[in-house]
Amino acid sequence: MATLRHKAVKVLAVAVAASFAVAGISTPAQAANKYTIAFVMGAESDPFFQAMKLGAEQEAAAKGVTLVWQGDPSVYSPATQNPILDQVLALKPNGLVLIPTDPTALQAGHDKAIAAGIPVVNVDTHVNDTTKAVSFITGDNADGGAKAADTLAKAIGYKKGKTYKVVVGLTSATATTNVGRLNGFAAQIKKSYPGITIVDKAYSQSQPSVANTNVSNWLTKYPDLAGIFAIDGTNAAGAAAALQAKGLVGKIKLIGYDAYPANVDLIKKGVFTALIAQDPAAEARLAIDYLVATLDKDKAGIAKIKHDVVIPNVVLTAKSSAADLKKYTYVAK
Repeated sequence: MATLRHKAVKVLAVAVAASFAVAGISTPAQAANKYTIAFVMGAESDPFFQAMKLGAEQEAAAKGVTLVWQGDPSVYSPATQNPILDQVLALKPNGLVLIPTDPTALQAGHDKAIAAGIPVVNVDTHVNDTTKAVSFITGDNADGGAKAADTLAKAIGYKKGKTYKVVVGLTSATATTNVGRLNGFAAQIKKSYPGITIVDKAYSQSQPSVANTNVSNWLTKYPDLAGIFAIDGTNAAGAAAALQAKGLVGKIKLIGYDAYPANVDLIKKGVFTALIAQDPAAEARLAIDYLVATLDKDKAGIAKIKHDVVIPNVVLTAKSSAADLKKYTYVAK
C-alpha cells in the first residue's frame, strides 16, 4: 500500500507540474500573463465545477491572468485534495481559489498559502477559519435547504396530523455546503412540517453510482418513503437513475440540487419535482476579480471586496419558463 501511495503521489506531482507547463508556466514570474491564479477544487468531473471552470476561464482571460485548474478527476475527498493543494503551492502561484472538501482537513494548506504571501479566496465551501482569507463566496445554502423542504412538503401533499418519511443524500458529512443545506432543510421541517421525519442520510463522495446505490437501498428499506432530498448534483443524478430503474418516478418526490443539463431535462419528465440552482460561474468570476484587485493593490477594487458573499438560489420546476431553465442550466462550454 505504501508503494502504491508513493507512486500515486509521484504521478500527481507530474500531473500538476504538467498543467503549469501546458499553461506556459515554470514559475509565476516567468508566466506570459501578469499573474498565475490556481483554482483547487474537489472533483473536476462534477458539472458544477465544470460550469465554475468556464466562468473562471472567461474572467481570467478578461483580466489577463493565467489560470491553473486542479482537482481530483472524480473523488471529492480531503485525502485526494490535500496532496493536490501541496503540489500546487510548491509551484508558487500568485493567488489561490480554494474549494475545500473539508473545513478542518484543508485548514493547514489554506493557512500555508497565506503564510507564503499567496492571497486566498474560499469559494462554494470554506475552511473553519477564514479571517485571513480575502473572501468567502458561496450560494445561499441554508436558504436552498429551506426551499427544498417547502417544495418537498408541497409535492408530497403535506397535511397536519399525518406522517411522512424522507431521506437525504449528501456528498460529504463535513463540506460546508452540504452541512448548510442539511441544516436549512432540517430547520424548516422542524418549524413548519413536524409530520415529516428524516429517517436516513448517506454519503457519496460526489460519485453518482454510489448515490444510486444509496437510494436503491432506501427504496427497499423504506417501502413507504415519501420523498428524497438530493443535496447536490451528483446525488441528484444518482437518485434520479435509481427512481427510474425502479419505476417510481412521480411516486416518490425528488428534490435535487444543481442544474446539471441532464437533470434539467428530467424536470419536464417528472423525475425531479424541483432543482435548486446555483450560479457557479458567477462565483468563479468574482473570485478572480477579488484576487486580481488584491494583487494589483487596486484601492478602488479592494474597497469593493466583501469578506462574505452569498449568491441567491433559484428553484426550477416544470412550471419554470424555458428562458429560466436555459439561463440557470450549468454549461461547461
